[in-house]
Amino acid sequence: MSDAIFARQLVSPLTIHRCVPAKDTVAAPARLTLRLLMSRLAQSFRLMVGVQDYGTYLRHMHQQHPGTKPMTEKEFHRYCLDARFPSQAGKLGKCPC
Repeated sequence: MSDAIFARQLVSPLTIHRCVPAKDTVAAPARLTLRLLMSRLAQSFRLMVGVQDYGTYLRHMHQQHPGTKPMTEKEFHRYCLDARFPSQAGKLGKCPC
């Protein structure tokens, strides 16, 4: 029994057993340009001070909830302010973005 465990089949080390072409399943990352860097930096600063990004909200709604009508920009900012600073006592909320 122990001889069967340690017995090896002789296989040439240069034998190709299976050749599968590589597929491009992962998209290449976006090239980091100065414009992209500056827009991401501006978005980060806006989020730090509490100003939400309406464009990101619209993109999210289009991708994740295509059948739902998104809020207008005025409604969105009002909702975010109410979520951040609740006017009703005991109401804790979270901004949708």
